[in-house]
Amino acid sequence: MQDSRTHIPTTQFAQGLRRNMTEAERRFWSIVRCRRIQGFKFRRQQPIGPFVVDFICVDAKLIVELDGAHHRDEEQFWHDYKRTAFLNGLGYEVMRFSNVEVLKYPFQVAEIIAGRVGRAG
Repeated sequence: MQDSRTHIPTTQFAQGLRRNMTEAERRFWSIVRCRRIQGFKFRRQQPIGPFVVDFICVDAKLIVELDGAHHRDEEQFWHDYKRTAFLNGLGYEVMRFSNVEVLKYPFQVAEIIAGRVGRAG
């Protein structure tokens, strides 16, 4: 049983993540914020069920996750797998980019996202 004093509600957790974004998250947010990708609105650090997704475009049914080095760990891999299955079950496509991809190739990442949301519009 989880101690309610140590449990952080998902919305509070998401707010903390928004305040403390990684450099890759800041770079990605600068690419997609203010409807910069074909007029589609993205939200950052959005609670969905028991999870907080990095970025979501509800209209395109797209979730973008940015992965650091810890996502290469086997335990994290299975956590991500279950998380993706849950989100797919809600009708979302989950795209993953490494932090390195976003930092080194932001324009290519933007093109890939634009291609995907373009299919939704």
